[in-house]
Amino acid sequence: MPPRSSGPGPQQERLAAYLDGLARAAGHADRHEPLKDYCKGLLLPGERMSIKAMAARLHPGRVQAARQSLHPLVAKAPWSNEAVVAEVRRRVLSVIEQRGAIVAWIVDDTGIPKKGRHSVGVARQSCGQLGKQDNCQVAVSLSVATRKASLPIGWRLYLPEEWARDDVRRCQAGVPEEIGFETRPEIALGLIRRAVEEDVPAGVVLADAAYGSDTKFREGVAGLGLADVVGVPASLSVWRPGEAPLPPRPRQAAGRPPKLLPRSAERKPVPVRELVREAGEKAFRTVRWREGGRGWLQSGFWAVPVRPVHRDSWRSEPHADH
Repeated sequence: MPPRSSGPGPQQERLAAYLDGLARAAGHADRHEPLKDYCKGLLLPGERMSIKAMAARLHPGRVQAARQSLHPLVAKAPWSNEAVVAEVRRRVLSVIEQRGAIVAWIVDDTGIPKKGRHSVGVARQSCGQLGKQDNCQVAVSLSVATRKASLPIGWRLYLPEEWARDDVRRCQAGVPEEIGFETRPEIALGLIRRAVEEDVPAGVVLADAAYGSDTKFREGVAGLGLADVVGVPASLSVWRPGEAPLPPRPRQAAGRPPKLLPRSAERKPVPVRELVREAGEKAFRTVRWREGGRGWLQSGFWAVPVRPVHRDSWRSEPHADH
């Protein structure tokens, strides 16, 4: 029987190569080993993911030295998150595409529960992980997906207005001056725009109502030439199929052209829920998309073109059909 090899196996070699790529993307050589340690610390089992806890798991014989090595990387080192995420995409995207083409771009946000008030962006806000309002950070993400796998390609921390306006907290936490307040849909649209500029294989943009209810987000996605399937609240007002606001009145001889579209007693927008109620159950088609742990995942679908109504709908040009 040949002697058992004591060297690293294929999986360890692949992990080492992957971490080497991330370390190079982080820039300065002083960050290379700490970044590798930090990634390994996130992968190892353990409830606490603080620097001290990671150092104890990684280097139990020299915890203090390991902690001092990790701290600058996490707290002070100016490495680029975009560069590291781009390196992940470069290495992983081609691998998942071997099993299928990109079919979707998924917009979402992640709530990270936090105690205290000093971590960047932490505030009492909606936290999806907890399912309620609580103290947390929120990060907006963009992922690409095939029918078998998905990969985050964009990730940015949301900075609430209370943080954006507080110069003292910004300075203490090291928030760069160029980062101001943006809504979550604005952040998501920026991530999508960057992906288009970098020629990421296109897919249908998917998002829940937190993003789909934002008119500028939907129009921004359409303006980039991308199709979208987004959630909207049932209260969203739309024009019935084939209906739209009346055209503006003709320009008067000595006056300015009207800025608002005239309202009509005969043409009134309705909430989405009313349109669905009018269609009835027979209009819907049941579609299954995959089998889950408790049976098939399925829902009812009905497709019809409508024109959304928003606060700026009474303008000189109506919104396009969706």
